[in-house]
Amino acid sequence: MTKFDPLDMHNYRIEKLPKREISNIEKWLAAAGIILAILAFVLLAFVIKLPFLYSIEPSQLVTDAAKHAYEKMGTALFIRSNEFMLAIFVASIILWMTQAIPNYLTSLMLIIGLVLTGVLSEKTAYAQLGHPVMWLNIMSFVLASMLVTTGLAKRFALWLIIKFGKNASTIFLTFIVINLILSAFISATTAKAAILLPIFMVIAAIYGATSGEEKTNFGRSIVLQNLLNINLGAGAFVTGSGANLIAAALIGGAIGGKIFFADWMMAMFPMMLCLMFVGYLVAMKIFFPLKPEERIPQIEGGMERLKQEFHNMGTITGLEIRSAIIFIVILGFWATDNIHGVSATAIAFVGAIVALLPGVGIIKWNEVDIPWHLMLFSAGAYTLGAGLDATDLPSISVNAFFDHLGIGDDTHFWVLYLLLTGVMVFSALLFQSKTMRTMIFIPIAIGVANRFGFEVVSLALPVAFMIEHVYVLPFNSKPAALLYETGHYSLADTFKYGLTMMIISWLLIIIAGETWFRYLGITPHGVFGIF
Repeated sequence: MTKFDPLDMHNYRIEKLPKREISNIEKWLAAAGIILAILAFVLLAFVIKLPFLYSIEPSQLVTDAAKHAYEKMGTALFIRSNEFMLAIFVASIILWMTQAIPNYLTSLMLIIGLVLTGVLSEKTAYAQLGHPVMWLNIMSFVLASMLVTTGLAKRFALWLIIKFGKNASTIFLTFIVINLILSAFISATTAKAAILLPIFMVIAAIYGATSGEEKTNFGRSIVLQNLLNINLGAGAFVTGSGANLIAAALIGGAIGGKIFFADWMMAMFPMMLCLMFVGYLVAMKIFFPLKPEERIPQIEGGMERLKQEFHNMGTITGLEIRSAIIFIVILGFWATDNIHGVSATAIAFVGAIVALLPGVGIIKWNEVDIPWHLMLFSAGAYTLGAGLDATDLPSISVNAFFDHLGIGDDTHFWVLYLLLTGVMVFSALLFQSKTMRTMIFIPIAIGVANRFGFEVVSLALPVAFMIEHVYVLPFNSKPAALLYETGHYSLADTFKYGLTMMIISWLLIIIAGETWFRYLGITPHGVFGIF
């Protein structure tokens, strides 16, 4: 039997990680999910009559799609459409949360459900697979595959670690830089986790941290900080994840304009960089301080193995240079999209075409790794958004909720700001999917802004900025689930560290709302009014 080599990166490939045992609660939820979803659908569609759905007036409708649907259907059919929309919405959320069936299958059922109940036409429902954000996701996976296939991402990460990771402290700081730079180019957080995992696992082994019962603070810190930074890095750019892109599309549709890459980066890059350094200090000084022996490599010649791994890659190849040029050009065009007006999707399209061109390009189509199950799941989320837009259910529900509580239209902006951003960030403790949270809470934020007469971006955009805080529990995101399999930390470790960072992030978004966001013109009384 071959002896396990803790410094062999191949031992830390995703497929070699042990699979986490599904808890009894998760098994129970999966078993009950289908029954609960069916029950919720039947009750909301056929049994329970919610009063606020029967008092809809044309003047209350906000979206153009809803106004058009009301004129076409008439009052009775429009109300019936809202009932079916609410029933499908709640049933889908239950299935997504309980994971009773695969999330892509829930999306397929959702799409056909909206068609059969008449909420959406077939043309509108099926067309969401061709949503611009869907194409941006596909093209981004083509470009990310180029980074992985050529080895450029691995070469870059190893070079930074070897060059600047001279001791335990600088290693952690170097990973902050790596995560931020990769986030600008790769829109899939799972792909970033897959690239970085073998590297920081080897480093953990070098410093004496191995998975199992004997956990060390070095092991806890390097994995949990990378989990945090993978997600925070994604929040720095609108292209950082599909959920960000969905939020930008929803807000752009509500304001009849665009949320540009440059504007999102201007608002969030400095904030996410700040949070990464705070995460470093919280881990190293409070929760996981390193013992003196943990600051010294425990395996002799360990860093030499990383240097050897880097040496084995040989000199940088022409394909890698061309990959770097393509990505730098793409990033340049993304960062200046508010000047030239070309969409991020169109820019990614051109980059992907160049990468795939025979004889000129860098990769072949069969080398591209596109997770189509995630694409189908996203298509369902977009279709759900189209249904919410066609029925105007978020605005109708928000108005009924505030009317029921007796909250007047003179409610202060900052009360709504605190409420919406707080609900968005802490909802990550319960939800499995960033996309799902986006599809629920961005329309609500838009509805609240319309209800109280505030600019949509002033509430919806700060809510969107909280999408990527999905690092507290293993089921909160795919990178969280993946990194939990490493065995370097416990549920208690990730909960106390993650929840602390989540609270700090909420406090920072509140401070930014009164300062940085005002300066940018996002929140009221801003100076420049960028958006």
